[in-house]
Amino acid sequence: MSVKPRQIIETLPPYRAARSVDTLKREYGLEKITKLAANENTLGFSENVWDALKKISSQYPDGSSYNLRSELAKKIGLAPENLVIGNGSFELLYLAGIAYLSHGDETIAAVPSFGWYKTVTQIFGAKFVSVPVKDFHVDLNGIAEAVTEKTKIIWLCNPNNPTGTIFTQQELENFLQKIPGDILVILDEAYVDFVEEENFPDSISLFKKYDNILILRTFSKAEGLAGFRVGYAISNEEIISALNKVRIPLNVNAPAQFAALASLRDEEFRKSTVKNAREQKNIFYKEFEELGFSYVVSNTNFIFFDVGRESDSVVEAFLKEGILIRGGSEYGFPTMIRLTIGTPEENARVIQTFRKIFGGEHG
Repeated sequence: MSVKPRQIIETLPPYRAARSVDTLKREYGLEKITKLAANENTLGFSENVWDALKKISSQYPDGSSYNLRSELAKKIGLAPENLVIGNGSFELLYLAGIAYLSHGDETIAAVPSFGWYKTVTQIFGAKFVSVPVKDFHVDLNGIAEAVTEKTKIIWLCNPNNPTGTIFTQQELENFLQKIPGDILVILDEAYVDFVEEENFPDSISLFKKYDNILILRTFSKAEGLAGFRVGYAISNEEIISALNKVRIPLNVNAPAQFAALASLRDEEFRKSTVKNAREQKNIFYKEFEELGFSYVVSNTNFIFFDVGRESDSVVEAFLKEGILIRGGSEYGFPTMIRLTIGTPEENARVIQTFRKIFGGEHG
């Protein structure tokens, strides 16, 4: 082929998403698969969304997502100019790369964490620097020590995916005081609604204090709008302006904007999602203790836990039972599993399957 992409594109691995349910049904001859591998909200989404979708016209969507942005800003206590709406966190992270990364720059993130940080870095010819987690927590001191004159972006997932741990307000403030102001610190808070531990950072107040912070949040988790693709970024007007300059026009479609606005107005659904996650996690913790599994206490809608054997075989055994979970090999933890919290009925099936597979081993 004579037309060649940029050299870096040829070396990029494709993004590894959870396998499609339809594909797995065909492969395993199953009529139904319970998908608990992608941290989606299996409770669905607010009933308000259905009514909102009826109002969509055949016209182009609002290119600035004004109504959604304005209501979000009011709820958070900011100006609309402090927000930009994106096609999920994937796009917002990509926009940060377009706006701030050049060939030869460096970015830093904990490992394991959200894999898209590394991909975005490589797309723009920058170097990705990884700092291993410590006891499943993001090592902020290690990240600060890895900063060089080439560092341009630091990606911080809080709570972290896949470990489910957090760093606190004081830990983040101590970290920010060490970081030069010309480095963009991105706080990816996709799972913020599920945090249970105290002293989680008040990132909104921090971005008013530090002008190099970009906060990312999403409607994919607590609101259950993963299929609509809506996320948002919060920062000062200068950073938001930079993202808007490189943002594709009409990047968030009309159904997504309407659905997010309807979800924003249904606080009860969000609370019910959070309540389900908290209650069901406690059920899993008790079960894991009985089975002899160690686990990481989670501040998210998933649990990262150790089954004490190579987990890929466990994932395979679950698939044969019609349940899709995610093994830890891709994260560097080959005996661990990341399990999304589902409905009580789905979780009961998971527990039953664990007992079936491990019952003989653990009494």
